[in-house]
Amino acid sequence: MSTLLIVEDDELLRDGLSAQLAQAGHTVTAAADGEFALALLETNRFDGVVLDLGLPRISGMELLHWIRKRLPALPVLILTARDCVDDRVQGLNAGADDYLTKPFEMAELQARLGALLRRARLPAFGGSLEVTSHSARRLRVDAKLPQAWLGDEPLELTQREWALLSLLVTHAGRVVSREDVLETWQTEPGEGAAAGVASNALEVYIHRLRRKLVDSGLNIRNIRGLGYMLETTQP
Repeated sequence: MSTLLIVEDDELLRDGLSAQLAQAGHTVTAAADGEFALALLETNRFDGVVLDLGLPRISGMELLHWIRKRLPALPVLILTARDCVDDRVQGLNAGADDYLTKPFEMAELQARLGALLRRARLPAFGGSLEVTSHSARRLRVDAKLPQAWLGDEPLELTQREWALLSLLVTHAGRVVSREDVLETWQTEPGEGAAAGVASNALEVYIHRLRRKLVDSGLNIRNIRGLGYMLETTQP
């Protein structure tokens, strides 16, 4: 099954959720506040998060914003007592995949969570990003970890190369601007001591990726004045 993080400050509800989801076959980790949850997210891999908004230390909304910047493909189900329409809209606009208000039926939570987890495994939703071309060597990018494969061979990528490739694959056939790439890099852990990368260094990373995609049937095209686009080459 899946590895889940439950972030809920109500002890009885947190324990009940953990027990029910574990009984359903999931591996469950629980956190009582946003700060501990963030630490867990930084050091562990999860398939989904059940997130309360009213959390101590770091609010659920702050944690949701962090997740969407650092783990954009991670499914998040908001669980909260805030049943105002504005609160629901704010949570969904902040990046939540679904929303349940307390009190709720466990059967509905499990059904909604199961739907999110199934959808997240589809390539279009970031479980595994793929691009096909006339080449038999398919490019596949893990949307959560800095890993990618060309056919059955793993690609050796730095954190920034992986972030750049993930962005290009997600928008394959469309232009990705230099600003989009630099913004993505700002949300990823830096390489070395530098927190950011100069704009002109982007060409170096593009050149590196082009070399690693040789014979893949894919090309990173420079669209003058606009940015870059991942496209298939002619056979």
